[in-house]
Amino acid sequence: MKYLIAGLGNIGPEYELTRHNIGFLVLDRLADNYRIDFGTERLAEKAELQHKGKQIHLIKPNTYMNLSGKAVAYWLQYLKIPKENMLVVVDEIALPFGSLRMRTKGSAAGHNGLKNIEQTLGSQEYARLRFGIGSEFAKGQQVEHVLGNFTAQEFQQLPLHMDKAIEMIVSFCTIGAERTMNFFNNKQ
Repeated sequence: MKYLIAGLGNIGPEYELTRHNIGFLVLDRLADNYRIDFGTERLAEKAELQHKGKQIHLIKPNTYMNLSGKAVAYWLQYLKIPKENMLVVVDEIALPFGSLRMRTKGSAAGHNGLKNIEQTLGSQEYARLRFGIGSEFAKGQQVEHVLGNFTAQEFQQLPLHMDKAIEMIVSFCTIGAERTMNFFNNKQ
């Protein structure tokens, strides 16, 4: 059984440790844990791992956040992975920092990466793991917050929250979205 895990973010050193790049950061940590490396492939940095008989493909689109759907659609089709076996890891300002929520469908809620995936796939019915980055910003400062670096305190806590996200990703691939949501979504 094959799975596609897409971590959203922006390429380039200026974005590397920003809140908006949490999808990239989580997948980088997952790859480190499994001692695998990303390689540049079509429209994305890509890595692959095996876990409990599952073939898990990780992608970090290099199309920039607002065109993430192009890479996601390409790899879904190229690898012949059903949409139900795809999970998108994305930042979420509506959740407190470090909170994690998995959903199997839903609106983009103003997130341009999710909006583009929805437009490209023609559907809101795909799983997403929302990683809370908080909403502690002044009115009109949302872009600065999202594209800003984590605070020192957040950065210190980040590994713990990323490890929880990795647990949820692995669970999604082994026991499915529903059981993963039942187990993890209420344990925050």
